[in-house]
Amino acid sequence: MMKLHDNPASPYCRKVNALLHETGQVDDVEIVFAVGHPLAPEKMPLAQNPLGKIPALERDDGPAIYDSRVICRFLDARAKAGMYPDSRLWDVLTLEATADGIMDAAILMVYEGRARPEDMRYQPWVDAQWDKIARALDAIGTRWMGHLAGPVDMGQIAIGCALGYLDLRCDDRNWRHGHDTLATWYDTFSKRPAMEATVPIG
Repeated sequence: MMKLHDNPASPYCRKVNALLHETGQVDDVEIVFAVGHPLAPEKMPLAQNPLGKIPALERDDGPAIYDSRVICRFLDARAKAGMYPDSRLWDVLTLEATADGIMDAAILMVYEGRARPEDMRYQPWVDAQWDKIARALDAIGTRWMGHLAGPVDMGQIAIGCALGYLDLRCDDRNWRHGHDTLATWYDTFSKRPAMEATVPIG
C-alpha cells in the first residue's frame, strides 16, 4: 500500500487527498501524519523528501515522489481519471500553478507570524504577499470563470483548495470582497463530497 505523508492543515496535502476522493483511490493510500516547520525539518519525512516538505508519497514500485503537482499527476495517471485532460491541459496546469502560488503566498504570511520573532516581522512584506493573492484572484475572476464552470479537473480542485486555505488562515483579509462570482463558484464547489471530506483543520 502507498503511504502519503500528510497534514490536514496543508492545502497542498488537501489537493492530493481531494484527488484521491475524486478518483476513488482513498483505500489505496495509508495516511502518515507529519508536522513540521521550516526551522524544525527533523519532524518532516526527510527520508522521503530531502526538502523536508509535505506531501510526500511512498510508492509500491519506486522511490517516494513529492510536490503536490507531481503526486497529483501520478495519481491521476494511475487511475486514468482524466483530471489533466489533453484538450485543456495547459489551462489546467496554469490554474493549478496559480492556485499553488496563492498557497505559497498565504503560507509565507503565516510563517512570518510563526517563525520570526515579533521584532523582526516586516508588515510591508506580508502585505506584498497578499497583493500577489489579490492579483491572482482578480485574474481568476476575469479570465478563468468559464473554465471553472466546466467539467471537474485538477485546476478546479487546486483553486478550491487554495480558497479553502485562505478561509482557514487569512479570513481577516476577506478574499470574497470584490470577487463575488468566484465566491459563488466556491460556495458550490466546496460542497462536493471530495471537498467536504478534506476540509482543512489545525
